[in-house]
Amino acid sequence: MISWIVLLRGRQHATNSEHYPLYLPPCPLWLNARVENEFINPNGGTGEVVAAQKPRRPSNIWLIVVASLFIIVPFLTWYLTWFGRGLSDDDIAKYLVDENNPRHMQHALLQVEERMERENGSATKFYPQIVAASKSSIPEVRKTAAWVMGQDNKSEDFHRALVDLLKDTEPLVRRNAALQLVSFGDASGRPELRAMLQPFEAKCPIAGTIVSLLPVGSSIRGGAMLAKIRDASNNLYEFRSPVDGKITSAPAGTSASPLLKEGNQITANQTVAWLNPDRTTMLDALRALAYVGTKDDLPLVESSVQIDASGETAGQAALTNKMIGNRSTTSP
Repeated sequence: MISWIVLLRGRQHATNSEHYPLYLPPCPLWLNARVENEFINPNGGTGEVVAAQKPRRPSNIWLIVVASLFIIVPFLTWYLTWFGRGLSDDDIAKYLVDENNPRHMQHALLQVEERMERENGSATKFYPQIVAASKSSIPEVRKTAAWVMGQDNKSEDFHRALVDLLKDTEPLVRRNAALQLVSFGDASGRPELRAMLQPFEAKCPIAGTIVSLLPVGSSIRGGAMLAKIRDASNNLYEFRSPVDGKITSAPAGTSASPLLKEGNQITANQTVAWLNPDRTTMLDALRALAYVGTKDDLPLVESSVQIDASGETAGQAALTNKMIGNRSTTSP
């Protein structure tokens, strides 16, 4: 305290007297210490140095796993059901008899077709199984087998099997058989080829009440739902279209009943709808008739443009007409 008093006195009398020395207060010891790491405890006393901890971020591993599954699962599903995936000989032999999985059978059939196109003889060992597949209880398998058998027009086993398929109950199987018989130079499928250029009569095999029915003008694929029928036991059935086409009104000159609608009663095997052939079906039939058609088919070929007036159909109809005409004039 003395030093502080002397300092004050020195400041007050410095201008009047030179006898009072100027004293500076002694520096407290704590000012000489380094203080950058010192912390003061709020309750007094010196606190300890504590490093602040950053909050832990949640792990992203589960997010990555879930995101990966969204990519991997669809890819594996697609890959394992993709018909372009190569199969070994053992896999083909196993798939061709897997009646519990029709897609396996179709996959194997298409893999055999690729081998047949290479013409290296690697597919012939599967020919008996292909013929067996043409007798499968599954329409999709029979349809695919019919298409594959047309790739080797030198096999008499295939020829006989295709002729048998002309009597199949499924129209798409009969159509594939008729188309592939053309490669054998066999015109026995000609009635089916003609049918492919005309409206198809879709008949429902069960009796009941129409709950729903696609309207006229609707395009439909084979296997898609055409109508829903409720039978007398209140069971609901889906009647699926047997072929590809476009729903139309009954052709002129037929004795078909008026257009049906929801609530109408139908009997078993009654016509539910008429389907005009789609363009792909018509083009396939026209190309086939160009080789096996006769002059009796010319009116039908010419009328095909009334169903589909596209340039593609008109051009193929003209070519088919010309080829049939040329063949008719040169034949005895």
